[in-house]
Amino acid sequence: MNALPNTRAATGKRAEHGGDLAAVRRRFPDAPLPWIDLSTGINPVPYPVPQLPAEAWTRLPSSAQEQALLAAAARRYRVANTASIVPSPGTQALIQAIPRLVTKSRVAIVGPTYEEHEICWRRQGHEVSAVGSLDGAADAEVVVIVNPDNPTGRLVPAGRLVPPAKLLVVDEAFIDLLAPAASLAADLPPRTIVLRSFGKTYGLAGLRLGFAVTNGEIADALRGELGPWAVSGPALEIGRRALEDDSWLQATATRLTEDRLRLDRILEDAGFTILGGTPLFCLAGHADVPAMAERLGRHGIHVRSFRQRPGAMRFGLPGNADEFLRLTAALAA
Repeated sequence: MNALPNTRAATGKRAEHGGDLAAVRRRFPDAPLPWIDLSTGINPVPYPVPQLPAEAWTRLPSSAQEQALLAAAARRYRVANTASIVPSPGTQALIQAIPRLVTKSRVAIVGPTYEEHEICWRRQGHEVSAVGSLDGAADAEVVVIVNPDNPTGRLVPAGRLVPPAKLLVVDEAFIDLLAPAASLAADLPPRTIVLRSFGKTYGLAGLRLGFAVTNGEIADALRGELGPWAVSGPALEIGRRALEDDSWLQATATRLTEDRLRLDRILEDAGFTILGGTPLFCLAGHADVPAMAERLGRHGIHVRSFRQRPGAMRFGLPGNADEFLRLTAALAA
């Protein structure tokens, strides 16, 4: 991987994201409080943050702390060599860094999907095309796929993810709660980068922690691009403890599966069609998305709609019984 000679200015296009309640609060100032934010795919019941030693806050992150986190991540993701794992301050930092390290290429992004991938590749001057499937990426030098997809939940079997001539980037941000065989991380093909998110499954998106799993040359380039102390001391410590906690993850997977089934039933009873999703979110179709978003907003419930899919809405999971009741009541209003 070779660094580009110049970093181009950002494109004028901005991606739409869930999770920012400021605009929707201004639009519905009389909505009941507290707001229920279902606009993201983040676990609404986070991993309990432990009491941290003072050194985690007052000292620069140590190599020993980082190695402990990498060992926990290698075990969780079934990666044999910790040298193949690059920690970062969230997967977004990796999505931005990777296009800077690749010479100008023909890039195919399987979508429509998480918009930041396209924006970041275009920003660095790459020739980017959106394709509907892997079959449409045959002539690309770089292929980017979100697996399972956000927002559709489409899952391409790992055996079909054959690396292109140059580079394959697989964003596995929502794969933690699926069968281990769905991930490429344990049996990494050459010329492949797998991105793993911490904050979504563990409900700690504000911690800003993610990982790239890749081979030696690419891993070294990413470490150099991110620089020293890329991950904070508190994130190293909390991430390690959470990734080592098997019982919490098992209980969380059971709860999220049950809650997703409950959400599907509520939406179907309200006239929605379930289009897809993952254990952390549901994509649902409706005949009048703008009217339904308006109704939910008046009831203090924020959901996600899409320019690319005007007939669909994405629902994150309510965090407790009261939130499920409020959603049911709002949909039936």
